[in-house]
Amino acid sequence: MLMSGKRVAIVMGSDSDWGVMSACAEQLKAFGVEAHVEVMSAHRSPARVHEFSSSAEKDGFEVIIAAAGMSAALAGTIAAQTVLPVIGVPLEGGMPGGLDALLSTVQMPPGIPVAAMAVGGAGAKNAALLAIQMLAVKDAGLREAFRKFKADQAAKVRERNAALQAKR
Repeated sequence: MLMSGKRVAIVMGSDSDWGVMSACAEQLKAFGVEAHVEVMSAHRSPARVHEFSSSAEKDGFEVIIAAAGMSAALAGTIAAQTVLPVIGVPLEGGMPGGLDALLSTVQMPPGIPVAAMAVGGAGAKNAALLAIQMLAVKDAGLREAFRKFKADQAAKVRERNAALQAKR
């Protein structure tokens, strides 16, 4: 099931997660990276998660971003079944602030690494940026695009500081 050259997969535990995770897809797209997006649940569709995880490398993916709330088992379940890097994005859904999902994503046993992002939208965007950095290790074009992104961020901070100083 080759994903037409898509190097990053974004998987979510529910379609309601798209409201947050669309920012992840947009951030990837800003770097020219299209993502495969799919809903699957570690608890409600474990066979699909297993099928996806065990074939992700063969299907051409290089990085998997997995988002879930509450018990947030999706990222860890995928990481247990693939050698590809998995980035977990905890989402709100259970405890206030998504604390349950954050702890589920962060507290992986030794040997099953998951890169854990912040809860919610900031985590979704940073997951995309971390995926870009991972891909950039062997993609000079992405590496240069990321350097420009970082330089642009620094320039915006300088501009905002100059504007603030002018107001004082």
